[in-house]
Amino acid sequence: MSVVARQSFKYSIIGYLGFLLGMVSAVFIFPSDLTYYGKLRYILPAAQMYMTVVVFGLSFSNVYFFGRLKEVNKQQNFLSWSLLLVAINFVVFTGGFFAIFYFFPDLKKDSQLWNLRKIIVPLILVLSLSSVFNKYISNFKRIVVPNIFENLFPKIANLLAFSLFFYLGFQEYFSFLAFFFIFVLAFFGYIIYTNKLEKIHLDFSTDYLKQNHFWKEVFSYSFYGFLGNLGSVLALNISSYMIGESIGMEENGVYSTIFSIVQLISIPAMGLYNISAPIIRKHIAEKTIKDLDIYYKKTSLSLFFLGLVLFSCIAVGYPYLTEFMPKAGKSLLEAQPLIWVIGFALLFELATGFNGHIISMSKYYRFNIYVMLFLAVLTTVLNFYFIHKTSLGILGISISYAISLTAFNLAKIAFNYYKFKVSPFTIEMLYSIILSTLAISVAIILPDFSNHFFNLVYKPALVLAIFFLGNHFMKIYPLEKYLNKDFFKSILKF
Repeated sequence: MSVVARQSFKYSIIGYLGFLLGMVSAVFIFPSDLTYYGKLRYILPAAQMYMTVVVFGLSFSNVYFFGRLKEVNKQQNFLSWSLLLVAINFVVFTGGFFAIFYFFPDLKKDSQLWNLRKIIVPLILVLSLSSVFNKYISNFKRIVVPNIFENLFPKIANLLAFSLFFYLGFQEYFSFLAFFFIFVLAFFGYIIYTNKLEKIHLDFSTDYLKQNHFWKEVFSYSFYGFLGNLGSVLALNISSYMIGESIGMEENGVYSTIFSIVQLISIPAMGLYNISAPIIRKHIAEKTIKDLDIYYKKTSLSLFFLGLVLFSCIAVGYPYLTEFMPKAGKSLLEAQPLIWVIGFALLFELATGFNGHIISMSKYYRFNIYVMLFLAVLTTVLNFYFIHKTSLGILGISISYAISLTAFNLAKIAFNYYKFKVSPFTIEMLYSIILSTLAISVAIILPDFSNHFFNLVYKPALVLAIFFLGNHFMKIYPLEKYLNKDFFKSILKF
Protein backbone atom coordinates (compact mmCIF):
# COMPACT_ATOMS: atom_id res chain seq x y z
CA MET A 1 0.00 0.00 0.00
CA SER A 2 1.38 3.45 -0.95
CA VAL A 3 2.09 6.17 1.60
CA VAL A 4 -0.84 8.22 0.28
CA ALA A 5 -3.23 5.27 0.47
CA ARG A 6 -2.15 4.37 4.01
CA GLN A 7 -2.39 7.96 5.16
CA SER A 8 -5.83 8.42 3.55
CA PHE A 9 -7.17 5.28 5.22
CA LYS A 10 -5.77 6.19 8.63
CA TYR A 11 -7.02 9.75 8.17
CA SER A 12 -10.56 8.47 7.61
CA ILE A 13 -10.38 6.19 10.66
CA ILE A 14 -9.25 9.08 12.89
CA GLY A 15 -11.96 11.27 11.39
CA TYR A 16 -14.70 8.74 12.16
CA LEU A 17 -13.31 8.17 15.66
CA GLY A 18 -13.27 11.90 16.37
CA PHE A 19 -16.76 12.29 15.00
CA LEU A 20 -18.04 9.40 17.13
CA LEU A 21 -16.41 10.80 20.27
CA GLY A 22 -17.88 14.23 19.62
CA MET A 23 -21.30 12.76 18.86
CA VAL A 24 -21.50 10.60 22.02
CA SER A 25 -20.25 13.47 24.17
CA ALA A 26 -22.73 15.94 22.66
CA VAL A 27 -25.69 13.62 23.24
CA PHE A 28 -24.97 11.95 26.58
CA ILE A 29 -22.45 14.13 28.46
CA PHE A 30 -22.48 17.82 27.55
CA PRO A 31 -26.26 18.33 28.02
CA SER A 32 -25.61 17.84 31.76
CA ASP A 33 -24.48 21.48 31.86
CA LEU A 34 -25.20 23.34 28.64
CA THR A 35 -24.01 26.68 30.06
CA TYR A 36 -20.50 25.37 30.71
CA TYR A 37 -20.48 23.50 27.40
CA GLY A 38 -21.54 26.73 25.71
CA LYS A 39 -18.45 28.43 27.17
CA LEU A 40 -16.20 25.69 25.77
CA ARG A 41 -17.89 26.07 22.39
CA TYR A 42 -17.23 29.80 22.59
CA ILE A 43 -13.55 29.70 23.61
CA LEU A 44 -12.22 27.62 20.72
CA PRO A 45 -14.16 29.33 17.88
CA ALA A 46 -13.12 32.74 19.25
CA ALA A 47 -9.46 31.72 19.39
CA GLN A 48 -9.64 30.20 15.90
CA MET A 49 -11.09 33.37 14.40
CA TYR A 50 -8.41 35.64 15.83
CA MET A 51 -5.73 33.04 15.07
CA THR A 52 -6.39 33.63 11.37
CA VAL A 53 -5.29 37.26 11.73
CA VAL A 54 -2.14 36.28 13.62
CA VAL A 55 -1.07 33.60 11.14
CA PHE A 56 -1.86 35.81 8.12
CA GLY A 57 -1.67 32.97 5.59
CA LEU A 58 1.95 32.05 6.43
CA SER A 59 0.94 28.44 7.08
CA PHE A 60 -0.31 28.11 3.49
CA SER A 61 2.88 29.69 2.14
CA ASN A 62 4.85 26.90 3.82
CA VAL A 63 3.03 24.50 1.52
CA TYR A 64 2.91 26.54 -1.68
CA PHE A 65 6.62 27.46 -1.72
CA PHE A 66 7.95 24.25 -0.18
CA GLY A 67 9.08 22.67 -3.46
CA ARG A 68 11.08 25.72 -4.48
CA LEU A 69 12.57 26.11 -1.02
CA LYS A 70 13.45 22.42 -0.83
CA GLU A 71 15.56 22.68 -3.99
CA VAL A 72 17.87 25.19 -2.31
CA ASN A 73 17.57 23.68 1.19
CA LYS A 74 15.84 26.78 2.54
CA GLN A 75 12.62 25.22 3.82
CA GLN A 76 13.83 25.37 7.43
CA ASN A 77 14.81 29.00 6.94
CA PHE A 78 11.28 29.82 5.79
CA LEU A 79 9.73 27.78 8.60
CA SER A 80 11.85 29.66 11.14
CA TRP A 81 10.82 33.05 9.78
CA SER A 82 7.18 31.97 9.63
CA LEU A 83 7.21 31.03 13.32
CA LEU A 84 8.98 34.27 14.26
CA LEU A 85 6.57 36.43 12.25
CA VAL A 86 3.60 34.66 13.79
CA ALA A 87 5.03 35.37 17.25
CA ILE A 88 5.55 39.06 16.31
CA ASN A 89 2.02 39.26 14.88
CA PHE A 90 0.72 37.81 18.12
CA VAL A 91 2.49 40.49 20.19
CA VAL A 92 1.03 43.22 17.94
CA PHE A 93 -2.42 41.62 18.07
CA THR A 94 -2.32 41.29 21.86
CA GLY A 95 -1.26 44.91 22.21
CA GLY A 96 -4.13 46.01 20.00
CA PHE A 97 -6.56 43.73 21.85
CA PHE A 98 -5.86 45.23 25.27
CA ALA A 99 -5.57 48.75 23.85
CA ILE A 100 -9.11 48.57 22.46
CA PHE A 101 -10.56 47.53 25.80
CA TYR A 102 -8.42 50.13 27.61
CA PHE A 103 -9.56 53.07 25.47
CA PHE A 104 -13.13 51.79 25.22
CA PRO A 105 -13.85 50.39 28.69
CA ASP A 106 -17.58 50.14 28.00
CA LEU A 107 -16.79 47.22 25.71
CA LYS A 108 -15.85 45.16 28.78
CA LYS A 109 -19.46 45.20 29.94
CA ASP A 110 -21.06 41.81 29.35
CA SER A 111 -18.21 40.88 26.97
CA GLN A 112 -17.51 37.15 27.03
CA LEU A 113 -14.34 37.78 25.04
CA TRP A 114 -13.01 39.98 27.82
CA ASN A 115 -14.23 37.69 30.60
CA LEU A 116 -12.49 34.68 29.03
CA ARG A 117 -9.37 36.56 27.81
CA LYS A 118 -7.02 34.68 30.15
CA ILE A 119 -7.69 31.44 28.27
CA ILE A 120 -8.51 32.76 24.78
CA VAL A 121 -5.47 35.02 24.25
CA PRO A 122 -2.75 32.42 25.04
CA LEU A 123 -4.76 29.83 23.11
CA ILE A 124 -4.53 32.07 20.02
CA LEU A 125 -0.71 31.88 20.18
CA VAL A 126 -0.64 28.10 20.61
CA LEU A 127 -3.11 27.53 17.76
CA SER A 128 -1.25 29.95 15.48
CA LEU A 129 2.13 28.28 15.91
CA SER A 130 0.51 24.85 15.64
CA SER A 131 -1.14 25.76 12.32
CA VAL A 132 2.27 26.53 10.77
CA PHE A 133 3.61 23.12 11.78
CA ASN A 134 0.36 21.47 10.65
CA LYS A 135 0.73 22.71 7.08
CA TYR A 136 4.49 22.15 7.02
CA ILE A 137 4.06 18.48 7.90
CA SER A 138 1.61 18.00 5.00
CA ASN A 139 4.55 18.56 2.62
CA PHE A 140 5.79 15.12 3.62
CA LYS A 141 2.44 13.53 2.67
CA ARG A 142 1.72 12.95 6.32
CA ILE A 143 -1.86 13.85 7.25
CA VAL A 144 -2.73 11.37 10.01
CA VAL A 145 -0.79 12.81 12.96
CA PRO A 146 -1.80 16.41 12.14
CA ASN A 147 -5.41 15.22 11.92
CA ILE A 148 -5.13 13.72 15.41
CA PHE A 149 -3.85 17.01 16.80
CA GLU A 150 -6.26 19.18 14.80
CA ASN A 151 -9.52 17.25 15.08
CA LEU A 152 -9.26 14.61 17.81
CA PHE A 153 -7.43 16.61 20.50
CA PRO A 154 -10.05 19.42 20.63
CA LYS A 155 -12.75 16.83 21.33
CA ILE A 156 -10.57 15.32 24.06
CA ALA A 157 -10.01 18.81 25.46
CA ASN A 158 -13.76 19.46 25.62
CA LEU A 159 -14.42 16.13 27.29
CA LEU A 160 -11.56 16.50 29.81
CA ALA A 161 -12.50 20.04 30.82
CA PHE A 162 -16.18 19.17 31.14
CA SER A 163 -15.46 16.05 33.21
CA LEU A 164 -13.17 17.95 35.57
CA PHE A 165 -15.73 20.72 36.05
CA PHE A 166 -19.01 18.81 36.18
CA TYR A 167 -18.10 15.36 37.50
CA LEU A 168 -15.03 16.05 39.65
CA GLY A 169 -16.00 19.50 40.94
CA PHE A 170 -12.94 21.47 39.76
CA GLN A 171 -13.24 25.24 39.62
CA GLU A 172 -14.10 26.60 36.20
CA TYR A 173 -10.74 28.31 35.71
CA PHE A 174 -8.76 25.13 36.45
CA SER A 175 -10.90 23.12 34.05
CA PHE A 176 -10.15 25.75 31.39
CA LEU A 177 -6.43 25.34 32.13
CA ALA A 178 -6.78 21.60 31.48
CA PHE A 179 -8.55 22.46 28.22
CA PHE A 180 -5.66 24.75 27.29
CA PHE A 181 -3.07 22.12 28.30
CA ILE A 182 -4.37 19.67 25.67
CA PHE A 183 -3.62 22.21 22.93
CA VAL A 184 -0.17 22.87 24.40
CA LEU A 185 0.39 19.12 24.33
CA ALA A 186 -0.66 19.06 20.67
CA PHE A 187 1.74 21.92 19.92
CA PHE A 188 4.72 20.03 21.37
CA GLY A 189 3.48 16.96 19.51
CA TYR A 190 3.73 18.95 16.28
CA ILE A 191 7.31 19.95 17.11
CA ILE A 192 8.39 16.39 17.96
CA TYR A 193 6.76 14.92 14.85
CA THR A 194 8.20 17.60 12.57
CA ASN A 195 11.64 16.99 14.04
CA LYS A 196 11.19 13.28 13.34
CA LEU A 197 10.39 13.92 9.69
CA GLU A 198 13.10 16.52 9.23
CA LYS A 199 15.55 17.75 11.84
CA ILE A 200 14.49 21.22 12.94
CA HIS A 201 17.19 23.86 12.88
CA LEU A 202 16.34 27.51 13.32
CA ASP A 203 17.71 29.69 10.54
CA PHE A 204 16.91 33.41 10.46
CA SER A 205 19.14 34.43 7.57
CA THR A 206 17.54 36.81 5.09
CA ASP A 207 19.57 36.23 1.93
CA TYR A 208 17.02 34.02 0.15
CA LEU A 209 14.04 36.12 1.23
CA LYS A 210 15.71 39.20 -0.28
CA GLN A 211 16.74 37.40 -3.46
CA ASN A 212 14.65 38.65 -6.39
CA HIS A 213 12.28 40.18 -3.84
CA PHE A 214 11.01 36.73 -2.89
CA TRP A 215 9.43 38.18 0.25
CA LYS A 216 7.02 40.21 -1.89
CA GLU A 217 5.82 37.02 -3.58
CA VAL A 218 5.40 35.40 -0.17
CA PHE A 219 3.44 38.38 1.13
CA SER A 220 1.13 38.37 -1.90
CA TYR A 221 0.35 34.65 -1.64
CA SER A 222 0.02 34.78 2.16
CA PHE A 223 -2.46 37.63 1.83
CA TYR A 224 -4.69 35.62 -0.52
CA GLY A 225 -4.33 32.62 1.78
CA PHE A 226 -5.30 34.83 4.71
CA LEU A 227 -8.43 36.09 2.94
CA GLY A 228 -9.55 32.58 1.99
CA ASN A 229 -8.86 31.18 5.44
CA LEU A 230 -10.50 34.18 7.13
CA GLY A 231 -13.69 33.59 5.19
CA SER A 232 -13.67 29.89 5.98
CA VAL A 233 -12.95 30.30 9.70
CA LEU A 234 -15.48 33.11 10.12
CA ALA A 235 -18.16 31.14 8.31
CA LEU A 236 -17.59 28.11 10.54
CA ASN A 237 -17.17 29.88 13.89
CA ILE A 238 -18.97 33.22 13.82
CA SER A 239 -22.32 31.75 14.88
CA SER A 240 -21.02 30.22 18.13
CA TYR A 241 -19.11 33.42 18.82
CA MET A 242 -22.10 35.70 18.29
CA ILE A 243 -24.49 33.44 20.22
CA GLY A 244 -22.11 33.44 23.18
CA GLU A 245 -21.71 37.23 23.08
CA SER A 246 -25.30 38.29 22.40
CA ILE A 247 -27.72 35.52 23.40
CA GLY A 248 -26.17 33.36 26.11
CA MET A 249 -23.86 30.45 26.85
CA GLU A 250 -26.68 27.99 27.55
CA GLU A 251 -28.21 28.77 24.16
CA ASN A 252 -24.78 28.33 22.60
CA GLY A 253 -24.62 24.90 24.22
CA VAL A 254 -28.03 23.98 22.80
CA TYR A 255 -27.07 25.19 19.32
CA SER A 256 -23.72 23.37 19.40
CA THR A 257 -25.32 20.12 20.59
CA ILE A 258 -27.95 20.11 17.85
CA PHE A 259 -25.41 21.07 15.22
CA SER A 260 -23.21 18.13 16.28
CA ILE A 261 -26.16 15.74 15.94
CA VAL A 262 -27.23 17.01 12.52
CA GLN A 263 -23.65 16.85 11.24
CA LEU A 264 -24.07 13.08 11.36
CA ILE A 265 -25.54 13.34 7.86
CA SER A 266 -22.17 14.53 6.56
CA ILE A 267 -20.49 11.21 7.39
CA PRO A 268 -20.77 9.94 3.78
CA ALA A 269 -18.60 12.88 2.65
CA MET A 270 -15.78 12.05 5.08
CA GLY A 271 -12.73 10.74 3.28
CA LEU A 272 -14.54 10.78 -0.08
CA TYR A 273 -12.69 13.88 -1.23
CA ASN A 274 -9.35 12.11 -0.90
CA ILE A 275 -10.65 9.52 -3.32
CA SER A 276 -12.30 11.97 -5.69
CA ALA A 277 -9.62 14.68 -5.82
CA PRO A 278 -7.31 12.91 -8.30
CA ILE A 279 -10.27 12.02 -10.52
CA ILE A 280 -11.52 15.61 -10.61
CA ARG A 281 -7.98 16.90 -11.26
CA LYS A 282 -7.53 14.39 -14.14
CA HIS A 283 -10.80 15.35 -15.85
CA ILE A 284 -10.00 19.07 -15.64
CA ALA A 285 -6.42 18.60 -16.87
CA GLU A 286 -7.53 16.43 -19.80
CA LYS A 287 -10.61 18.60 -20.45
CA THR A 288 -12.93 15.58 -20.39
CA ILE A 289 -15.81 17.73 -19.21
CA LYS A 290 -18.58 15.26 -20.13
CA ASP A 291 -16.93 12.61 -17.98
CA LEU A 292 -16.49 15.18 -15.21
CA ASP A 293 -20.21 16.01 -15.39
CA ILE A 294 -21.13 12.32 -15.12
CA TYR A 295 -18.81 11.83 -12.16
CA TYR A 296 -20.06 15.06 -10.55
CA LYS A 297 -23.68 13.90 -10.78
CA LYS A 298 -22.86 10.40 -9.53
CA THR A 299 -20.94 11.56 -6.42
CA SER A 300 -23.52 14.25 -5.65
CA LEU A 301 -26.35 11.72 -5.77
CA SER A 302 -24.38 9.37 -3.52
CA LEU A 303 -23.77 12.07 -0.91
CA PHE A 304 -27.34 13.39 -1.07
CA PHE A 305 -29.10 10.01 -0.97
CA LEU A 306 -27.08 8.63 1.94
CA GLY A 307 -27.27 11.95 3.79
CA LEU A 308 -31.04 12.01 3.27
CA VAL A 309 -31.36 8.51 4.76
CA LEU A 310 -29.43 9.59 7.84
CA PHE A 311 -31.36 12.85 8.18
CA SER A 312 -34.71 11.06 7.96
CA CYS A 313 -33.66 8.73 10.78
CA ILE A 314 -32.50 11.68 12.90
CA ALA A 315 -35.69 13.67 12.22
CA VAL A 316 -38.01 10.91 13.46
CA GLY A 317 -35.75 9.68 16.26
CA TYR A 318 -34.61 12.98 17.78
CA PRO A 319 -37.66 13.60 20.07
CA TYR A 320 -37.12 10.21 21.71
CA LEU A 321 -33.35 10.68 21.88
CA THR A 322 -33.83 13.76 24.07
CA GLU A 323 -35.51 11.54 26.68
CA PHE A 324 -32.11 9.92 27.31
CA MET A 325 -30.18 13.18 27.47
CA PRO A 326 -29.21 14.29 30.98
CA LYS A 327 -31.00 17.32 32.48
CA ALA A 328 -31.25 19.45 29.36
CA GLY A 329 -33.39 17.07 27.32
CA LYS A 330 -36.40 19.41 27.54
CA SER A 331 -34.43 22.42 26.27
CA LEU A 332 -33.07 20.38 23.39
CA LEU A 333 -36.53 19.05 22.55
CA GLU A 334 -37.89 22.60 22.40
CA ALA A 335 -35.11 23.44 19.96
CA GLN A 336 -36.16 20.66 17.58
CA PRO A 337 -36.94 23.10 14.69
CA LEU A 338 -33.18 23.68 14.42
CA ILE A 339 -32.81 20.04 13.31
CA TRP A 340 -34.93 20.74 10.25
CA VAL A 341 -33.45 24.12 9.34
CA ILE A 342 -29.79 23.10 9.69
CA GLY A 343 -30.52 19.68 8.21
CA PHE A 344 -32.04 21.11 5.02
CA ALA A 345 -29.03 23.39 4.55
CA LEU A 346 -26.55 20.54 4.98
CA LEU A 347 -28.57 18.29 2.68
CA PHE A 348 -28.46 20.91 -0.06
CA GLU A 349 -24.71 21.17 0.43
CA LEU A 350 -24.42 17.39 0.03
CA ALA A 351 -26.56 17.60 -3.12
CA THR A 352 -24.09 20.07 -4.63
CA GLY A 353 -21.25 17.59 -4.17
CA PHE A 354 -17.70 18.75 -4.76
CA ASN A 355 -18.58 22.04 -6.41
CA GLY A 356 -15.88 23.94 -4.52
CA HIS A 357 -13.23 21.34 -5.27
CA ILE A 358 -13.89 21.57 -9.01
CA ILE A 359 -13.24 25.30 -8.82
CA SER A 360 -10.14 24.96 -6.62
CA MET A 361 -8.50 22.57 -9.08
CA SER A 362 -9.07 24.83 -12.04
CA LYS A 363 -7.44 28.09 -13.08
CA TYR A 364 -10.36 29.88 -11.44
CA TYR A 365 -9.31 28.85 -7.92
CA ARG A 366 -9.37 32.47 -6.66
CA PHE A 367 -13.17 32.46 -7.04
CA ASN A 368 -13.36 30.20 -3.98
CA ILE A 369 -11.66 32.89 -1.93
CA TYR A 370 -14.16 35.55 -2.95
CA VAL A 371 -17.21 33.34 -2.46
CA MET A 372 -15.92 32.20 0.95
CA LEU A 373 -15.56 35.83 2.02
CA PHE A 374 -19.08 36.40 0.71
CA LEU A 375 -20.29 33.53 2.92
CA ALA A 376 -18.56 34.97 5.99
CA VAL A 377 -19.95 38.49 5.45
CA LEU A 378 -23.47 37.26 4.69
CA THR A 379 -23.50 34.97 7.74
CA THR A 380 -22.29 37.79 10.01
CA VAL A 381 -24.83 40.30 8.67
CA LEU A 382 -27.73 37.86 8.88
CA ASN A 383 -26.71 36.73 12.37
CA PHE A 384 -26.66 40.37 13.48
CA TYR A 385 -30.10 40.91 11.97
CA PHE A 386 -31.71 37.85 13.55
CA ILE A 387 -30.13 38.53 16.96
CA HIS A 388 -30.96 42.23 17.21
CA LYS A 389 -34.01 42.65 14.97
CA THR A 390 -36.01 39.52 15.80
CA SER A 391 -36.88 37.44 18.85
CA LEU A 392 -36.07 34.10 17.22
CA GLY A 393 -32.86 33.53 19.18
CA ILE A 394 -30.85 30.47 18.09
CA LEU A 395 -33.60 29.54 15.62
CA GLY A 396 -32.78 32.81 13.86
CA ILE A 397 -29.10 31.87 13.87
CA SER A 398 -29.90 28.52 12.28
CA ILE A 399 -32.02 30.27 9.61
CA SER A 400 -29.11 32.65 8.99
CA TYR A 401 -26.78 29.68 8.61
CA ALA A 402 -29.17 27.93 6.22
CA ILE A 403 -29.64 31.02 4.01
CA SER A 404 -25.90 31.76 3.89
CA LEU A 405 -24.84 28.19 3.16
CA THR A 406 -27.47 27.79 0.46
CA ALA A 407 -26.50 31.07 -1.22
CA PHE A 408 -22.84 30.03 -0.97
CA ASN A 409 -23.49 26.75 -2.75
CA LEU A 410 -25.80 28.31 -5.34
CA ALA A 411 -23.03 30.74 -6.28
CA LYS A 412 -20.58 27.86 -6.83
CA ILE A 413 -23.15 25.83 -8.79
CA ALA A 414 -23.82 28.80 -11.09
CA PHE A 415 -20.09 29.39 -11.57
CA ASN A 416 -19.39 25.74 -12.42
CA TYR A 417 -22.26 25.66 -14.89
CA TYR A 418 -21.15 28.91 -16.52
CA LYS A 419 -17.48 27.91 -16.82
CA PHE A 420 -17.62 24.12 -17.25
CA LYS A 421 -21.26 23.33 -18.13
CA VAL A 422 -21.47 20.81 -15.28
CA SER A 423 -24.27 20.41 -12.77
CA PRO A 424 -24.79 18.12 -9.73
CA PHE A 425 -28.57 17.75 -10.01
CA THR A 426 -30.42 14.70 -11.33
CA ILE A 427 -34.04 13.54 -11.40
CA GLU A 428 -33.07 10.80 -8.93
CA MET A 429 -32.60 13.49 -6.28
CA LEU A 430 -36.26 14.47 -6.65
CA TYR A 431 -37.28 10.82 -6.28
CA SER A 432 -35.11 10.65 -3.13
CA ILE A 433 -36.92 13.64 -1.64
CA ILE A 434 -40.32 12.07 -2.36
CA LEU A 435 -39.19 8.81 -0.76
CA SER A 436 -37.83 10.65 2.29
CA THR A 437 -41.05 12.64 2.69
CA LEU A 438 -43.06 9.41 2.58
CA ALA A 439 -40.80 7.65 5.10
CA ILE A 440 -40.81 10.54 7.57
CA SER A 441 -44.59 11.06 7.26
CA VAL A 442 -45.36 7.40 7.90
CA ALA A 443 -43.03 7.29 10.91
CA ILE A 444 -44.57 10.43 12.42
CA ILE A 445 -48.19 9.34 11.82
CA LEU A 446 -47.73 5.91 13.38
CA PRO A 447 -48.50 5.83 17.11
CA ASP A 448 -45.98 6.32 19.88
CA PHE A 449 -45.47 3.69 22.55
CA SER A 450 -44.88 4.32 26.23
CA ASN A 451 -41.35 2.93 25.94
CA HIS A 452 -39.15 5.74 24.53
CA PHE A 453 -36.31 3.37 23.70
CA PHE A 454 -38.64 1.28 21.58
CA ASN A 455 -39.81 4.41 19.75
CA LEU A 456 -36.19 5.47 19.24
CA VAL A 457 -35.42 2.15 17.59
CA TYR A 458 -38.58 1.28 15.69
CA LYS A 459 -39.28 4.59 13.96
CA PRO A 460 -35.81 5.04 12.39
CA ALA A 461 -35.88 1.31 11.54
CA LEU A 462 -39.18 1.87 9.76
CA VAL A 463 -37.63 4.76 7.83
CA LEU A 464 -34.74 2.55 6.75
CA ALA A 465 -37.16 -0.19 5.62
CA ILE A 466 -39.20 2.27 3.53
CA PHE A 467 -36.04 3.66 1.97
CA PHE A 468 -34.75 0.20 1.15
CA LEU A 469 -38.01 -1.01 -0.39
CA GLY A 470 -38.69 2.25 -2.20
CA ASN A 471 -35.18 2.38 -3.61
CA HIS A 472 -35.50 -1.27 -4.74
CA PHE A 473 -38.51 -0.48 -6.89
CA MET A 474 -37.63 3.07 -7.94
CA LYS A 475 -33.96 2.28 -8.72
CA ILE A 476 -32.78 5.62 -7.32
CA TYR A 477 -29.40 4.57 -5.95
CA PRO A 478 -27.53 1.31 -6.65
CA LEU A 479 -27.22 0.14 -3.06
CA GLU A 480 -26.78 -3.47 -4.19
CA LYS A 481 -23.66 -2.44 -6.05
CA TYR A 482 -21.99 -1.32 -2.84
CA LEU A 483 -23.63 -3.23 0.00
CA ASN A 484 -22.49 -6.72 -0.97
CA LYS A 485 -20.03 -9.38 0.14
CA ASP A 486 -17.20 -8.07 -2.03
CA PHE A 487 -17.62 -4.57 -0.64
CA PHE A 488 -17.24 -5.67 2.99
CA LYS A 489 -14.32 -7.94 2.05
CA SER A 490 -12.56 -4.99 0.44
CA ILE A 491 -13.00 -2.91 3.60
CA LEU A 492 -11.51 -5.62 5.76
CA LYS A 493 -8.70 -6.23 3.29
CA PHE A 494 -7.91 -2.53 2.99
